[in-house]
Amino acid sequence: MIVGIHQPNYIPWIGFFYKIYKSDIFVMLDDVQYVKNSFADRNKIKTPQGDCYLKIPVEAKNTISKYNEVRLKDELKWREKHLKTIEMNYKRSKYFNEIFEDLFKIYNNKEITILSEFNSSIIEYIVEKIGIKTKIIYSRDFNINVEGTERLIEIIKRCEGTVYFSGKGGEKYQDENKFRENNIDLIYTDFKHPVYEQLWGKFIPYLSMLDLLFNYGEECLDIIKKSFK
Repeated sequence: MIVGIHQPNYIPWIGFFYKIYKSDIFVMLDDVQYVKNSFADRNKIKTPQGDCYLKIPVEAKNTISKYNEVRLKDELKWREKHLKTIEMNYKRSKYFNEIFEDLFKIYNNKEITILSEFNSSIIEYIVEKIGIKTKIIYSRDFNINVEGTERLIEIIKRCEGTVYFSGKGGEKYQDENKFRENNIDLIYTDFKHPVYEQLWGKFIPYLSMLDLLFNYGEECLDIIKKSFK
């Protein structure tokens, strides 16, 4: 059983969805500390002038607030602004009408007021739209109190996993020996960013998954599957 784990970022990049695709179970790490000005609350799309950040204004109670405790500052009307920016820059894309209609409903669901829930709703929509069958669950449901590598190992055990599919960034902070001691195989991602046809001239990598989605629709998964080294 292959387990992938990651914080629920805002409209993540393609590699995030590759990680979900390669996992049998993917765990949204929504009960860990929120990091301000990270991909938790912002990401990039493409414009005629180059890439551009969309940033969600949020309110955290303190410096140790968790993802599932961070409030969306809807009083600043950011949802409408983000939708307008997305529309302006992707309305010429092949799949704009059907994708934007779905996004409009998600962004206008004012019942969702917490950052992790909003981000997860977009992620789950994209996963279903492009045909990824991986089971998605949430770390908050485990009530795990340990941190760091021990936390990852405990999550994997709860999922009855034997393999942890990690992002490359994990090499910097994970204790690989502890995975071996717990009979968990540690595999790092073999994702290589694909080059595909975009709007607005020269190709720009590492954008939000929205860029690929608007341009390729349900064909996105075929492109993701080919992203092996």
